[in-house]
Amino acid sequence: MNKKKIILGLGFVVIGLLLFTFGEVGLFSNNAMRYLLQIFIYITLGEMWNLLSGFAGMTSLGQQTFIGIAGYSIAMATTVYKMNFGTGILIGVGICIVTSSLLAFLLLKMEGMYFSITTWVIAEALGTFFLSWGYVGQGAGMTISISPYPRIDAIYAMSLILCFVTLIVVYLLLNSRLGLGLTAMRDNISAASCMGVNIGRSKFVVYLIAAVFTGLAGSILFINKGTIYPESGFSIGWTISMVFIVIIGGSGTIEGPIIGSVIYVFLQEFLAHYPGWSNIILGIIAIVIILYMPEGIVGAIRNRSFTKLLKKSKGK
Repeated sequence: MNKKKIILGLGFVVIGLLLFTFGEVGLFSNNAMRYLLQIFIYITLGEMWNLLSGFAGMTSLGQQTFIGIAGYSIAMATTVYKMNFGTGILIGVGICIVTSSLLAFLLLKMEGMYFSITTWVIAEALGTFFLSWGYVGQGAGMTISISPYPRIDAIYAMSLILCFVTLIVVYLLLNSRLGLGLTAMRDNISAASCMGVNIGRSKFVVYLIAAVFTGLAGSILFINKGTIYPESGFSIGWTISMVFIVIIGGSGTIEGPIIGSVIYVFLQEFLAHYPGWSNIILGIIAIVIILYMPEGIVGAIRNRSFTKLLKKSKGK
């Protein structure tokens, strides 16, 4: 390990410890922790979608499947069966593992738009099923009943830990033999297969990891919200958010979803005052990024596209 990686690693640990300490000792207000909590959740979701699409070339439009499953799992565990929320989270993760393993037999035989559309259709079908399932309250949804209910600083700490574990897992995965195989698979799946990459196994492992961490993020997210209903759990809006975060931050980079999540949360809060225009403005921002910085903010910084753009504007 070179000196630069050691410094970056130490900086990463220090930032994590400071964020955790500031939250625990009360240096952050409840409002600040709510903003940071959202950022941590979106970083986790963005990193997992980026792992699938940006690194493995598996563009999923149905990751909300695991958000909804995890959210309903914790709601049922705590409300119906009176379990503690930790057990509910573990049950949600277990169901996400089983569900993703079963779906993998169908989905991983597909590529391109067929994979993308099928993941979306499955999520929509699950949303419709929960909408008509009386056991979970149909469209009225469910309240998450935890006694005593965790305070905002505890939920903040859970989201922070999950975010940092996600970043560590993604980093270790991408620097492993599997990670090199994923990049090769994304660039040219036939060539990767000829080089000895086990395509089926690689896709399965990545899809499983993405399902687990997306489910964990969903659990914490709905603990924070306190309620869940089909439109919130299985909404395509979750995947749209992930796609937006990765596009503006930079696909195929670890840093991209971090920057994208910070920008997205602040934009979301700002645009909440303009409900009729929020999606239009976000769409315009995404189009501008795609046209002028197709590699995202991180890619533009790495390739010095900002400097070139400024030179062109001065030349005009």
